[in-house]
Amino acid sequence: MQKTIVSDTSCLILLEKIGSLELLRSAYSEITIPSVVASEFGSTLPPWINVEDPSTESYDKVVRYRIDPGEISAIALALDLDDCLLIIDDLRGRLVAESFGIRVTGTLGVLIEAKRAGDIPAIKPLIEKIQATNFRLSEDLIEQVLRRVNE
Repeated sequence: MQKTIVSDTSCLILLEKIGSLELLRSAYSEITIPSVVASEFGSTLPPWINVEDPSTESYDKVVRYRIDPGEISAIALALDLDDCLLIIDDLRGRLVAESFGIRVTGTLGVLIEAKRAGDIPAIKPLIEKIQATNFRLSEDLIEQVLRRVNE
């Protein structure tokens, strides 16, 4: 398991929408987010989510990219931390993070980890809940994830 898990806003909001925010805790035990992400989330954070801001130096490296402020801050924070995994769903944000050598996963990766840990019996019902929100998943991605977890 990674030393530090940093999350962007989309995963927090999406898991809260489907009533599964606790899956982050069960999969990773502790999450760190920048204050910009905390503000974008807009709800009271559980005690297992820490708020820490990135250094100005790291922020300045990422701010030139045309991505959301929460993504900028989350990527910059991940740059500051050793052995970090970044949870980020936006493709452009993922590409920026990977260009800095940051390991990334997304909300579906969190669900895969939760299933592997035995915290949920199946991913498909949660994917169906996600599809009922305004969050878009491609059919190809859904099929890949379900094949990966033998569903």
